[in-house]
Amino acid sequence: MGEFDYSLEKRLKELDKDLHDRFVNTVFAVQHILSNYKLIFPEFTDHTELHSLNIIEFCNYLIGDQVNKLNADEIYSILVGCYFHDSGMGISMRDYEEFSKNIDFKDYFQTHSKDDIPQIIRAFHNEYSGQFIKKYSRFFEFPSKEHMFAIIQISRGHRKTDLNDREEYPLNLKVPNGNTICLPYLSAVVRLADEIDVTASRNSHAIYDLNKITHEIDLIEFMKHDAVKGLEIHEKEFIMKVETDDELIFKGLEMVAMKMQKTLDYCREVVNGKTPYEITQEKVVLVKI
Repeated sequence: MGEFDYSLEKRLKELDKDLHDRFVNTVFAVQHILSNYKLIFPEFTDHTELHSLNIIEFCNYLIGDQVNKLNADEIYSILVGCYFHDSGMGISMRDYEEFSKNIDFKDYFQTHSKDDIPQIIRAFHNEYSGQFIKKYSRFFEFPSKEHMFAIIQISRGHRKTDLNDREEYPLNLKVPNGNTICLPYLSAVVRLADEIDVTASRNSHAIYDLNKITHEIDLIEFMKHDAVKGLEIHEKEFIMKVETDDELIFKGLEMVAMKMQKTLDYCREVVNGKTPYEITQEKVVLVKI
């Protein structure tokens, strides 16, 4: 990966200036919202617009030349979805109480009875993101309720949700202008892009002071991210380059690579052969430098 690849945004501007303008306006509106996660997770890895930009960059590389097969509504939806996918991390306590009434927690509280509110939000932040987008949609210039649905599903779909569910993730969601949006593909790309955003650039030392991180889990997560010096995307593989002499951290990174491989396998299964698109990468390689 070299310089930032703006192919999605450039293509959107070529295809539909109005949708591009709506996207740009949304970016300005959502920046402060994303920073609110620090109020709940002051020691957590970066989830600001910088993380969203990373996700968009990874989406550009994962999509590659297939960008020319996407229509303007699909590009708009994935770009906006990238910015909103973690919006649930910084919700107010009033919204937390309201949104929680609409979320299916299944048997979560039977096995996590001692979890506090931040832990609950972290575990279900994709669902809180979906609820947030729905409640405040009128502020973000979404072109239609169909576009709003697509953005909600892409945001929710970056973790946990069943991307093979054709009611939740239709292959051809029709929007008012006659275009269709392939939700399984767009959601799978964002899920994979989010999974591979693990490099040291995720943790700005200007923001985080290792000596002030008090939670052991957050400290270990920070150190794992900090040890990843690069993530290369090739046609057939991801190469994660790590630098550490700490065996505990390296073993943790091996687990990260395994989790990444599992997500890659799942996203390939969702997309390849079931949509008109393809995820070409097949494996995750961990390289110690």
